[in-house]
Amino acid sequence: MQKTSSRLLTLLSLLQARPEWSGDDLAERLEVTVRTVRRDIDRLRALGYPVAADKGPGGGYRLRPGSQMPPLLFDDEQVIALAVALRSTARPAIAEDADRALATIRNVLPPRLRQRIDALHITTVRPPDPGAPPARDLDPLTTVSTAIQRREELRLDYTPHQGAAPQRRRVEPHHLVAWRTHWYLLAWDLDRDDWRTFRTDRMTLRTPTGPRFAVRQVPGGDVSAFVTGRFRGSDGTDAAWPCRGEAILELPASEVVPHIADGIVEPLGPTRCRVITGSWSWTALAAGLGRFDANLHVVGPPALREACATLARRYGAAATEPDRPDAPDD
Repeated sequence: MQKTSSRLLTLLSLLQARPEWSGDDLAERLEVTVRTVRRDIDRLRALGYPVAADKGPGGGYRLRPGSQMPPLLFDDEQVIALAVALRSTARPAIAEDADRALATIRNVLPPRLRQRIDALHITTVRPPDPGAPPARDLDPLTTVSTAIQRREELRLDYTPHQGAAPQRRRVEPHHLVAWRTHWYLLAWDLDRDDWRTFRTDRMTLRTPTGPRFAVRQVPGGDVSAFVTGRFRGSDGTDAAWPCRGEAILELPASEVVPHIADGIVEPLGPTRCRVITGSWSWTALAAGLGRFDANLHVVGPPALREACATLARRYGAAATEPDRPDAPDD
């Protein structure tokens, strides 16, 4: 039989591997009694792991989200992936935290994994024009994103420009978007009874959030057209492209924003984002979206899908080795 400490790690690994386990199944896998499983579950709870239990013949145990960060259990490849991600971070605002996190992980690793991590030599090169919105403080972005997902009203103090007095606002948050070098919140202003855009670095959020609200449709139904219409002319440019399309990229928004000069990048989670942008032709727009080394899903319009299909055929033909034009005939 495993020692208690080793058994607890095995139990934790099992709970992370499946949504739910019965007591009998856990007892069989751990080669202990159901009563021992119950005691080990109580030990995990004492360590901060929120393990829920359903009583009755069909009940079982499941690991649910908690209010605090308990110790985590990673396999070898997950540890290496974390190290790569932390070493390759390009954000000055979180670089120090990333270094501390990597040091914390490294200090508790066995020698074989520590050697693999120490062998990683990664140099992150930042573009001369930072382009991407600054992330000096991640908390407001996280709070706003959570409120958007939950459809909860936000209360905030907003400074429209430098030197101005803060204004108290109540809004229904709908979209968090990136435009040029800043993050913006597109929201329905409850006091103005109209749509407004707010720069997140000029917002001071108040807690708690307000009641839930029903989703509103932006005028015209196109978030990109609406937001770019608001900004058009503010920086001497005209954002009206003859061809405009929308796509989902399997990349974090922070990696896409620096390469989208005129358009909207909307985070859909830590690894996906929505891109709404334009170009002078559908083929150029499709090629621009295809430059990202990531899976791509075209939302619309059909002309953009057709342009992607056309490029796919052209690239497929280009990938086949042609006859050399100067080769002699047989």
